[in-house]
Amino acid sequence: MIIDCHVHTSVTSPGRGVMSPKILHSLPFRFMRWRLGIKGHGQQQDREVESKLLSTINESPLDAACILAFDSVYTNDGHPDPARTHLYVSNDHVIQLCQQNPKLLFSCSVHPHRKDALAELERCIAAGAVSMKWLPIVQGFNPSDPRCFPLYECLAHHRVPLLSHTGGEHTLPRIDDSLADPKLLLPAIPKGVIVIAAHCGTKSSPSEPDYLPQWSRLARDHEHFYGDTAALNLPTRSYAYPTLLSDPLLRSKLLHGSDWPVIPIPPLTQLSSWQEPNWLTRDILIKRRLGLTEDAYWHRVSTLLRLPQ
Repeated sequence: MIIDCHVHTSVTSPGRGVMSPKILHSLPFRFMRWRLGIKGHGQQQDREVESKLLSTINESPLDAACILAFDSVYTNDGHPDPARTHLYVSNDHVIQLCQQNPKLLFSCSVHPHRKDALAELERCIAAGAVSMKWLPIVQGFNPSDPRCFPLYECLAHHRVPLLSHTGGEHTLPRIDDSLADPKLLLPAIPKGVIVIAAHCGTKSSPSEPDYLPQWSRLARDHEHFYGDTAALNLPTRSYAYPTLLSDPLLRSKLLHGSDWPVIPIPPLTQLSSWQEPNWLTRDILIKRRLGLTEDAYWHRVSTLLRLPQ
């Protein structure tokens, strides 16, 4: 099976999700709305995003895609922090979306500061979660904090991988840039967690620290430490390809991800790829033309996720 392990959605309906005015009026989001042909607002926007998501997946070579929930920010003492929450996609919303569409796989998101964090993770796994998604620099927590350890033990027990953002981020407002370092995920390894470091620690702008060397060392040193190729088809992150593709060991640690609805931008040597209107298909096409042609890469996600039987 060819599975995309890193696909986003958004929702603004009460009880299902939140997008702050800062996000709704941001240049990246307005650009994505324009390019995807989203014209409505509120619940109409939600329906259009969902329709575009489904049609894009169904018309691509993918067999399935992991749809990522996105937990809100929580305070240090475990209360929701709406003032610092700019994106929230509830687990229940993604559960419902995936139950209605067989090509969609549920990836839960549970903030470790929640008072009910372990119970919520167990509930999500019982509901079919195939992975758990974190974005620490936006959600505002340190993956090496001992409060994460019970979640690591739960993930390892159920063999549910952790997909955690590493490296730079510019689409969402950040709380603490120091949390971008993939080394902060190290405590999950001895607990037995399959760790997928999203973006392989790459930077999203030239001025940011580059954590690709740290990711590379961790991938070499730890059997169950991986990275996904989400958003690597952006000019700011594509510098990583020569490093990733020239080393057989690092190639063996790459998982397919797109970061949809981030637009994949082909290199100058692939200008014909612009003609492909389906962004998921274009992302696949670019990667294949760059040399990611081996079956092992395209099917590796399906060997690691906790897929429904």
